[in-house]
Amino acid sequence: MDAFIYDALRTPRGKGKKEGALHGVTPLELAATPLRALRERHHLDTGLIDDVVLGCVTPVGEQGACIARLAVLAADYHESVSGVQINRFCASGLEAVNMAAAQVMSGQSALSVGGGVEAMSRVAMGSDGGAWPVDPQAAIKNYFVPQGISADAIATQSGYSRKDVDAYAVDSHRRAAVAAQAGWFGRSIVPVMDINGLIMLDKDETIRPQTTLESLAALRPSFADMGERWGFDAVIGQRYPDLGEVQHVHHAGNSSGIVDGAAVVLIGNRAIAELTGMIPRARIRSFATIGSEPSIMLTGPSYAAEKALKRAGMSAKDIDLFELNEAFAAVVLRFMEVMSVPHDKMNVNGGAIAMGHPLGATGAMILGSLLDELERRDLSTGLATLCVGAGMGIATIIERV
Repeated sequence: MDAFIYDALRTPRGKGKKEGALHGVTPLELAATPLRALRERHHLDTGLIDDVVLGCVTPVGEQGACIARLAVLAADYHESVSGVQINRFCASGLEAVNMAAAQVMSGQSALSVGGGVEAMSRVAMGSDGGAWPVDPQAAIKNYFVPQGISADAIATQSGYSRKDVDAYAVDSHRRAAVAAQAGWFGRSIVPVMDINGLIMLDKDETIRPQTTLESLAALRPSFADMGERWGFDAVIGQRYPDLGEVQHVHHAGNSSGIVDGAAVVLIGNRAIAELTGMIPRARIRSFATIGSEPSIMLTGPSYAAEKALKRAGMSAKDIDLFELNEAFAAVVLRFMEVMSVPHDKMNVNGGAIAMGHPLGATGAMILGSLLDELERRDLSTGLATLCVGAGMGIATIIERV
């Protein structure tokens, strides 16, 4: 059975600091905002929805206790709608969409929602703990290094210079600024309102159109001390003896920003269109996840994309547009190189370097951006993918209908 995308909505991304525009918004209200807008936009009888699946990478404190079900209630959905929180690190938002789609494809749901939320200004990344960085049984065996070291190792291994990664970052900001100015994100963005109904934020907060190679050149590498003084360069060198000296090229300006945000994608079968009058926008063609080498960690997107393409009976040449989360610039450069994807098909309206990466929501956000741009350009097929902590990748292929 086919699973169709009926709509995709998101909040703007707010700077993930105390001075950010969304810092005063609880994760619960952040998650409820696009859910509420989804109901209102389609005059939707929410009793038709079987489940809401939300990604959340740090499900503790305000984001704990199955925030998906609580968001359902906060958004005034019918009490019969269940909710579940899932965590596949940075892929959580897209994994949630894929899980909702799988429910529909299997015939166990007629209408489901996938998406995610992360209030990074209020619930700090990594505050949930975990064995990966601290338990010797996991860390030593798998040559654990922080993701920034992995990104620098990929750049070193692939021969990407500081200028290469900075040039990519400059273009991310330029593309995002053009898209925002032209209103190309307008269909999907739902303003976040305060208790008085006043707008707190209605556009992405971290786009810097003034970014240049010269301004980025003034930034110090973020992971050099971590690699050299903390010994992580030696660890990655043990895993990759031929790597040589790690070139530390990533910094705050060419890596994904810390932000707040939430997103939802409405997934249903064909019959739901006849029942509700909604018009399907795209069909989910295939999706895949894969494990990759856990120390270098961030190479998974190409392998997941190849797996999803094979399942769909397609090749990379059959894809009109790609969206890859810009966790670090080198991740995207590597994907384009190994998959032979031209830059004019990749992240055409910028990405997380410019707009930020609200961990649990990003996957759903980039899928919505991909669909919007396919429609704007009157193109057919798109592939969304993300690198994932501990060495994984995820990919989803959609086709307009």
